Amino acid sequence: MTTNTPDINVVWLKRDLRLEDNEAIFNALASGKRTLLLYTFERMLIDDGHYSERHWNFIKESIRDLNARLKPYNTKVLTLEADIISAVNQLMERYTIRDIYSHQETGILVTYNRDKLFKRFCKNNLITWHENINNGVQRGLKDRELWQERCNAYFEIEPLLFAPSNNQLLSIEDIEELETLVHVPSLDTPDDSPFQKGGRTMGLRYLESFLDKRYVNYMFHISKPELARTGCSRISPYLAWGNLSIREVYRKAFFLKKTSKNKKPLEAFMSRLRWQAHFIQKFEMEHTMEQESINKGFQKLKKDISENYQKAWKTGQTGYPLIDACMRCLNETGYLNFRMRALVVSFFTHNLWQPWQAASQHLSQMFLDFEPGIHFPQLQMQAGETGTNMLRIYNPIKNSLEHDPDATFIKKWVPELRKLETHFAHEPYLMTEMEQQLYEFHLGKDYPFPIVDIDKTRKKASDTLWNLRKNKKVREESKRILKKHTLRS
Repeated sequence: MTTNTPDINVVWLKRDLRLEDNEAIFNALASGKRTLLLYTFERMLIDDGHYSERHWNFIKESIRDLNARLKPYNTKVLTLEADIISAVNQLMERYTIRDIYSHQETGILVTYNRDKLFKRFCKNNLITWHENINNGVQRGLKDRELWQERCNAYFEIEPLLFAPSNNQLLSIEDIEELETLVHVPSLDTPDDSPFQKGGRTMGLRYLESFLDKRYVNYMFHISKPELARTGCSRISPYLAWGNLSIREVYRKAFFLKKTSKNKKPLEAFMSRLRWQAHFIQKFEMEHTMEQESINKGFQKLKKDISENYQKAWKTGQTGYPLIDACMRCLNETGYLNFRMRALVVSFFTHNLWQPWQAASQHLSQMFLDFEPGIHFPQLQMQAGETGTNMLRIYNPIKNSLEHDPDATFIKKWVPELRKLETHFAHEPYLMTEMEQQLYEFHLGKDYPFPIVDIDKTRKKASDTLWNLRKNKKVREESKRILKKHTLRS
């Protein structure tokens, strides 16, 4: 590192693509030094099986939105395609870098290993890497003894302002000069994609419309596959990629509750924001659940792989209309409400008797709001492999009749069934040959027969998993998990 070059701070943006309530940016600016905002598209993540093009487009839209917000400050985010060590090495050719700021990322194993390498790199180059906690999630905890109090304290802090001093951020001219030295990816994205657009501006629109009036139906619509698309907040991708902070959302809902006549839906919404932090904390403390059952007793559970079952499930061709509608909707729009997510995982792991690991990457690629700290704990919980949660095997027909009684969602996403009467849209396999001729609809041709018998497969899964829960190793692990992850309150 040369000493006669300008001394700057670097803020390494990751899953915190916002200016407001961003502790890394706040702390960098508080130092008084000139500061550069940096985002790197890392090849190791682009090539990783958990991510897909929809994620990168959301990030690009978020960066474009950041740049629009930074324009009054005559700056923008330096965006390049490189690993973080290469990026910083290139920057050190022009600048002296003694301090780098970022949040602690609760990510997948490759990001954890990257961070360990980067920490060593910083130490070798006499750089101080300042990492702040993210959304109340804390590193290094052995149990939850003090987590609740610390998390409460985090939520009670006023969201941090973005207030750089004049010319504190590197100018657009400086950044454009740096861009001549690095590989700058295009930030263009399709205009007509069916996915929610990235960026804080869009995130605030969703949040404001929810807190304005949509929240009133939150508790009534949260489990309904069609109604949840407007009845839920729809801010999950903006939280996952950091366009919004959990704290600022929580506090907006908290203060609205004081004057609202509809307090219960706001309380339910706020509890789920806390619930999110709890699950991410669980993954932070038990990262091996990315690949293995958190309850080591369930690691002896072996399931036969069926490529045909998995393909039918992924493409929405299982013969169970609600399952197929959910998977097709998810594949096309990147969104599915929570109960339907639980349903499709339950069907995959219990009725199709496939390992949850085989569903992990497809779902993470499809979920626009892929958040590792939610993804892996939820997969294992719905698969019944924690040993601590109630075993739930969802019946797709019961859920279909209860949550989509008019088959509105089913007929929207499984157009083969649109001309059928509602009861047949829920269970087309009950149609007789004569009824099929009447509707000019042929099972096995226009729509598949069910690929499994849900009653038989449910019994097999239930018997196997309940018997395994009696296993000594499973019981020991269940006690360990409860001791480590249960909130004392």
